[in-house]
Amino acid sequence: MAKTEPSVDQWLREAKTSSAAAQCGMFLTHNGVVRITPKKEVREGVEGLGQVQAVEFSYDAEGLAAAEAEALTWPGVYYVRTWLNEGRCEVGDSLMYVLIGADIRPNCIDALQKLVGKIKNELVVEKEIFA
Repeated sequence: MAKTEPSVDQWLREAKTSSAAAQCGMFLTHNGVVRITPKKEVREGVEGLGQVQAVEFSYDAEGLAAAEAEALTWPGVYYVRTWLNEGRCEVGDSLMYVLIGADIRPNCIDALQKLVGKIKNELVVEKEIFA
């Protein structure tokens, strides 16, 4: 793994003592992990690609900072924290952590889905390496 993973427990402790904590009725986390099944197989049904051994992973840091700031403008969202890995990541390694704090469940779920989607679709480059 290229970078040391954060502690989600520590993140939650920090979030719950932040100035935004009193507004948050829910915190959700996302942990994206390298899987052995190729992305095209899972998403498009393409077979015969083999198994994933690793992923070369990079991201747009400025874009990520902007996405975090944007997320804080979404309905009910009061807390956002992200971590993305870099470099060669093996199967089972974490690629991404996202923590969202929001006022109510629907806002929290929607924000988590929207932010993870934005990161995955616009800000990261993933190259699967096959065994």
